[in-house]
Amino acid sequence: MTLHKLELDFFRNYVHLEAEFAPGVNVILGENAQGKTNLLEAAAYLSSARSHRARYDRELVQFGVDHAFLKGEISSRGRDFTQEARLHRGERRQLFSNGVKLKTAGELGEVLNTILFCPEDLSLIRAGAAERRRFLDDAICQLRPKYAAALSEYKRLYEQKTRILRDWEEYPSLLDTLDDFNLRMAQVGAVVIHYRAYFVKRLAALAPPIQSDFSGGREKLTLRYETVSTVTDPEAPAKVLLEELLDHQQSHRRAELDSRQCLSGPHKDDLAIEIDGQVARQFASQGQTRTAALSLKLACRELFQEDREEWPVLLLDDVLSELDARRQSFVLERIRGGQVLITCCEDDKKVTGGGKRFLIQGGRLVG
Repeated sequence: MTLHKLELDFFRNYVHLEAEFAPGVNVILGENAQGKTNLLEAAAYLSSARSHRARYDRELVQFGVDHAFLKGEISSRGRDFTQEARLHRGERRQLFSNGVKLKTAGELGEVLNTILFCPEDLSLIRAGAAERRRFLDDAICQLRPKYAAALSEYKRLYEQKTRILRDWEEYPSLLDTLDDFNLRMAQVGAVVIHYRAYFVKRLAALAPPIQSDFSGGREKLTLRYETVSTVTDPEAPAKVLLEELLDHQQSHRRAELDSRQCLSGPHKDDLAIEIDGQVARQFASQGQTRTAALSLKLACRELFQEDREEWPVLLLDDVLSELDARRQSFVLERIRGGQVLITCCEDDKKVTGGGKRFLIQGGRLVG
């Protein structure tokens, strides 16, 4: 899987950019705040229609302009594709693959898969469950379009149920629709749990060996999927999960009405991470936090390769700056195979020796 060419118009700080990448390592050089991260963000957007730094598409459109355009030329599954995203302020985005308008963002992942590691990914370990759910969702949506569709529907149902719970005392007739929403949320929630459980199971087999190699065999990483308390086996058939989710909803019905909050469902799931038996969120050192987050991303890369029989495009933003020389060497050795886009502030020969070099200044490609 290779991103051969990327074109941007009015995306972030790029008025216009055309960049052609090598199939191996590509090093994006430049001082801070010049647009290196924006370049990786654009590549990732073409695989998922999501940004790791923006909640809304309008944040990606250059200030003072009402639209932005992204285009990527890609080789995938033995074929050539052109993926496009057209972003407009105040309008729905439009996504295309080989000129055909896509119905869902998940269809982008059928062509291009990316794995992005950036400094913000330390929150995977340090922050609350929402960051880890987002990590799972971003990865699974690229691999499984059906999951992307189920997740999108679940979010819509969650927002609608939240409005019912918020307003039911003022408008009691809203409660007449609550059972229907609960049933559909449980049905879709069972699909979400099923996909997450199997993804975490595979991730839990791949990430610990990477963390062990990182630490010279001194650290043991453990991953565990945590979901609704009534779910006894997240890998159970959907019909079993459905009944368990309905039981949880029923037991929390009064509490939801009193609190006016949706308290039941996989929107509260978490990926529990431990290092040497200790909760990483509370006890991991800065070095352990960084390497654990990177281990998760590199494990995702290997999982994608197993699933698609192609390496995803690996996007590494400032990954080496906080690592010692041994761990830097480990990363550079581990990323062999497949295409890599890596940003650096300095022209480090360890990185650039065998790769294509780009220099970014003020949102322009100058070398």
